[in-house]
Amino acid sequence: MNKKTTILAIDQGTTSTRSIIFDRDATPLATSRIEFAQHYPDHGWVEHDAEEIWRDALSTARAAIEQGGGVDAIAALGITNQRETIVVWDRATGTPIHRAIVWQDRRTASMCARMRQDGCEGLVRDRTGLLLDPYFSASKLAWMLDNVPGARASAEAGRLAFGTIDSFLLWRLTGGRVHATDVTNASRTLLFDIHRQVWDDDLLRLFGIPAALLPEVRGNSEIYGETDPALFGRPIPVAGMAGDQQAALVGQACFAPGMAKATYGTGCFVLLNTGTAPVQSANRMLTTIGYRIGDRTTYALEGAIFVAGAAIKWLRDGLHLITHASQTDDMATRIPHSHGVYMVPGFVGLGAPHWDPEARGLICGLTLDATAAHIARAALESVAYQTYDLMAAMAQDGGGAVTTLRVDGGMAANDWFCRFLSDVLQARVERPRHLETTATGAAFLAGLATGVWTDLDDVAARRARGSLFQPTMDLAQRGTMLDGWHQAVRRTLTADASA
Repeated sequence: MNKKTTILAIDQGTTSTRSIIFDRDATPLATSRIEFAQHYPDHGWVEHDAEEIWRDALSTARAAIEQGGGVDAIAALGITNQRETIVVWDRATGTPIHRAIVWQDRRTASMCARMRQDGCEGLVRDRTGLLLDPYFSASKLAWMLDNVPGARASAEAGRLAFGTIDSFLLWRLTGGRVHATDVTNASRTLLFDIHRQVWDDDLLRLFGIPAALLPEVRGNSEIYGETDPALFGRPIPVAGMAGDQQAALVGQACFAPGMAKATYGTGCFVLLNTGTAPVQSANRMLTTIGYRIGDRTTYALEGAIFVAGAAIKWLRDGLHLITHASQTDDMATRIPHSHGVYMVPGFVGLGAPHWDPEARGLICGLTLDATAAHIARAALESVAYQTYDLMAAMAQDGGGAVTTLRVDGGMAANDWFCRFLSDVLQARVERPRHLETTATGAAFLAGLATGVWTDLDDVAARRARGSLFQPTMDLAQRGTMLDGWHQAVRRTLTADASA
């Protein structure tokens, strides 16, 4: 066992960056968090400043280390990150050539539509397990190469490096010595064959991506390199990396086939462990790598909801109906029913199982009796309804009916939401004591590689159980509410998606 028994996890999300120190029992000892700016340069475009993300990662890591007892006790560092968001930087200077293009960005929707019309989606689906959608990285990268002056020529000459946020942070943390990513982030780019686990030459040609840009792909729990000693006072092994949703799968200890977790952050992502064999979905779910530890790869089915917590943020920042997200619990509780009000939060299109990038948000069923509380409740309900749609599609794909869903993320702190989710799913909803399971998963992966934990059973024993919610809703009432939801969704879908 490693004598150093704490782990530093950097959790780089869509709206904030945080660093957390965990002890050997996976209890958070210190946390530092910074929100950062969102940039919307055009309709449907979303960008981040990668330099700001780096500064925040470094600042929060240093603050957490100081609060958590200093650097000497730290065995390793783990990284988890918003997936699909891309950065391209100059290899010589480390400077990004453009702001990061975020997973939510829809600027390449027309490009993806043309490729689908040209019959390209079959190849993409077979190799990557994904759909041809602007959500993923490849079309964003192609756009950057074609729209930043000189970028394509520099990329072909080997002067540029591409990565998702994990890769960019790893480069900076190691002083530019390591250009690598992990299999989970690679599996979200549309450029990676999840069966052979290599960058795929046919996909690179399809999107026009020079291979010289790409990072090395590694497993999720291994030593990638060491941090530059100047950053934290001594080198720390970077020993675990995973995209945020796969990190949460590990953090929730969903290690057996049939176990599922849902993370409610800016979006919501449901992952169902399918074991060592990838399951091809007939219902537009995603087939993805769950994690690779040693020589064993575990696959998952995934459903992506683009807007979950972002709907609550819109109530606060866009409509000014609330001043804090926690108010929605009280607002939903104090009214007896939804009053027929539904919100379909298609602000950036709809994800699984519809995959309609042109859909837009809708609130329907409004009468003069409707209040701010009804709209707040409709926002919460919409996330539960979308989760139901995902779970139903996964069951049809052969994933089986999930009897317990493990939840985490900011919205999971809302008791009313968890109870309603249990009612809609007709399943138990289990919430851990510590909701930041993405960071916990990154810590587990780093600790496994450095001897803090011995194996997955040791990791599972560290997961701290919290609250359990069980269904109580009348089934007829549930059916009526789901019917109303599906009618509302049909109003938002464009002709192509609803055909």
